Amino acid sequence: MSAPPASLAGVAHKVTQAQIAKYAEASGDRNPLHLDAEFAAATPFGRPVAHGMLVLAFASELLAHSFGRSWLCGGKLRARFRSPVYPGDVVTASGTLTAADAASATYRVAVRNQDGVDVITAEATVPLTP
Repeated sequence: MSAPPASLAGVAHKVTQAQIAKYAEASGDRNPLHLDAEFAAATPFGRPVAHGMLVLAFASELLAHSFGRSWLCGGKLRARFRSPVYPGDVVTASGTLTAADAASATYRVAVRNQDGVDVITAEATVPLTP
């Protein structure tokens, strides 16, 4: 691979309640915080929130689009969940190169909502050699 890109183009998704319900079914995580508006209204969030792992998948999608098999077969991601994501939010994953050598590149990855708030921050390391 040639020199790693300095930045990774954003991948945007509008999060919907239907998408959250599909993720709950696929993952088996049917916590009412994600699915029951009445239950969620009584929590500090005040309304349903998306599963953190659903939102984290958008960061992995960014890396898979950017690095393909290198990411899928050898990438590493350390993430922190910073803020909730609600149905209707538009989140965008992007990345900035922080370090690189002949073997790997490290990126600061952020998933931000439409207000520019980091909902997830992460460090991704991607192998550059096959």
